Amino acid sequence: MSKKTRKKTAKASSGKMARGESASSAKTSAKSSAKSPAKSSAAKAGRATANKSSKAKKSANSPRATPAAPPPAARKVAAAKVTAKITAKAGAGSQSAPQRPKAAAPAGGKSALAEGAKAPAFRLPRDGGQTVSLADFSGRKLVLFFYPRADTPGCTKEAIDFTRLQSKFAESHTAVLGVSADPPKAQEAFRDKHELSIPLVSDEAHEMLEAFGVWGEKSMYGRTFQGILRTTVLIGADGRIIKIWRNVKVDGHADEVLAAAHAA
Repeated sequence: MSKKTRKKTAKASSGKMARGESASSAKTSAKSSAKSPAKSSAAKAGRATANKSSKAKKSANSPRATPAAPPPAARKVAAAKVTAKITAKAGAGSQSAPQRPKAAAPAGGKSALAEGAKAPAFRLPRDGGQTVSLADFSGRKLVLFFYPRADTPGCTKEAIDFTRLQSKFAESHTAVLGVSADPPKAQEAFRDKHELSIPLVSDEAHEMLEAFGVWGEKSMYGRTFQGILRTTVLIGADGRIIKIWRNVKVDGHADEVLAAAHAA
């Protein structure tokens, strides 16, 4: 083979190789270019999904937004409505609740009459057919001894003791009256039998007895009944009550009242 023939053959071979390489490179580049957009799109889609997932997680984990507080005027209106509802409920409850009954007066005849209070006025018949009133003793002290029944043992002793001390009471400017619910005729018989000088007042209607709080429930021999509770009241010259003795024990009582009248 001549040198020229070898050169031509080498060039031709070189050109074929170059063209082959160029074609191969073009094919590779084309494949690469075709795959590249697909990969890029997939990557973008993955990133977008990841971003959405991340945002969703952040939204789930983040605290809920707190609504804005209402303005002061709105808060005042709301508070007023709540107060009105509570007041209405309370009013309805108080109207529906049954009222408690008022406390009854103290049992046993003890009224509101107390020491220092004005003595209740009275005008009643007495033994001998006369009448007697509180006004008759104005400017003087007055002892009222209330006894349950004329001519019974305790009442008889009490009336005799006050009769015995009548002059002593007069020395201290104090008058004495015996009061019971017996009728005037029974009082006169009681006076005459025991020679009593103390005026005996009859209150058959119990008006004075109730006013002084000495008419009430009593018990004797297992039974209860309404009657006079043995009581003594010392009234001052001004018409006010100085002292009250309740549930009196007869022995020595008249002397105790006399001592109080002297001291008043």
